[in-house]
Amino acid sequence: MESYSPVVHGALDETELARLGLSAGQLVDFSSNINPFGPPDSVLQALRSLNPAPYPDRSCLRLRTQLAALHHCATNAILVGNGANELIHLVARALGEAGATALVVGPTYGEYAHASRLAGMQVVEQQSTIATGFHPDLPDLFTTIERLRPRLCWLCVPNNPTGIDLSSDMIGELAQACVAVGGRLILDRAYLTLKHNATPHDPLDHISVPHLIRIYSLTKSYAVAGLRIGYLIADPKTVTAIAHYQPAWSVNSAAQAAALAMLADTTFLPATIPQLWAVSDELAHNLRQLGLTIWRADLPFMLVNCTNAGMVRHQLLKRGCVVRDCTSFGLPEWVRVAPRQPVDNARLLAAWREILSK
Repeated sequence: MESYSPVVHGALDETELARLGLSAGQLVDFSSNINPFGPPDSVLQALRSLNPAPYPDRSCLRLRTQLAALHHCATNAILVGNGANELIHLVARALGEAGATALVVGPTYGEYAHASRLAGMQVVEQQSTIATGFHPDLPDLFTTIERLRPRLCWLCVPNNPTGIDLSSDMIGELAQACVAVGGRLILDRAYLTLKHNATPHDPLDHISVPHLIRIYSLTKSYAVAGLRIGYLIADPKTVTAIAHYQPAWSVNSAAQAAALAMLADTTFLPATIPQLWAVSDELAHNLRQLGLTIWRADLPFMLVNCTNAGMVRHQLLKRGCVVRDCTSFGLPEWVRVAPRQPVDNARLLAAWREILSK
């Protein structure tokens, strides 16, 4: 069986920390794109009240019912998963085909390519660069879709790690282009609710596009990454095909209880997303004051240009700050920084100032 290298991710890696003689309690994590003002009290209360003895609802019926009301779709158009990452792998396994092409629009999350390769697909990546402001070359992308006729096309919007977003109309056109060649567009919307003036709603809820699959995460904006909870929306027939590959009880009771509490809490996002953007603005300004080149688009996290991303990450790690080396995204001169609360951001600035002074 063909082997593949593990996908590189952000967040703290206990194995790496043990090798370096560090502990998580010594570090501040700027590598995870998570709302630093969460989790909400409503979620913590739901977890405290949870009885963990019974099996979880393997159909996630209550949660799917609430999500269907939110997105104005049928309950059977939703599949809940153990994080968006499980859903990515389920989609590739259920809808991929050995020898077929999977097109990945990058730079982007590494699991799309990994899941497609595990399904036996040939992966082609189309990469945007800083020269175009990290915007995809859309005419070239349409040409590539027509030429390669990909069975799956993976697109993260708003994008990780660049923050670039696309209009609903453009997404609809890309989806139609995929349908025209017998393929599907899989849209990762994990970061949608971190945008300015974000709401739990998606503008795409009111656009009907055949064979479009939308994947969402509930862990970023509510700061519950440890619980692993996400969902996808597609036509019911597609949802049934994907769900066939999901193990029973994949989504645990704690994740379901937390998600229901998030959806019922109508005050947390309106209160904290403006705070998140305020600390992002301040951090971006202060990093620029150090002479660093910053890229930030439609999301609060940012890319910071440096000569050697791996070296800078290591230097900051020794000073107690974890940033995301973007080499695995194909951006070896950039690190990704997610803003934290002001006291933590001050620690990062002090560490970076020390590195630059040497």
